[in-house]
Amino acid sequence: MGKLQKLFGRVKNNPQDIRFDDICKLAEAFGFVYKGGKGSHKVYTRKGIEEILNFQNVNGKVKPYQTKQFLKIIEEYNLKLKEE
Repeated sequence: MGKLQKLFGRVKNNPQDIRFDDICKLAEAFGFVYKGGKGSHKVYTRKGIEEILNFQNVNGKVKPYQTKQFLKIIEEYNLKLKEE
C-alpha cells in the first residue's frame, strides 16, 4: 500500500483532523488540477466533474465540511487514486 493510499485511508476514517497540504496532495492524486485561489483558499477542478473543490487553510488544517465534500465527490464519481 502506497503513501497516498494510507493517507486517503486516514482521511476517510477521520475527516475532522486533516492537514491542508495533505488534502491538496490527495486532490491532485485523484486528478484534480489547481486553478488558483485567494488568501487561504485553494480551488481545484477536474474535467468531467461539475463540482469545484475549494479548500481553506485554517492554521494548517482544512475545514471538516470541505473534507466531507471531497470524499463525497470521490465516491459519487468512483474516482481512482493515481499512485506516485
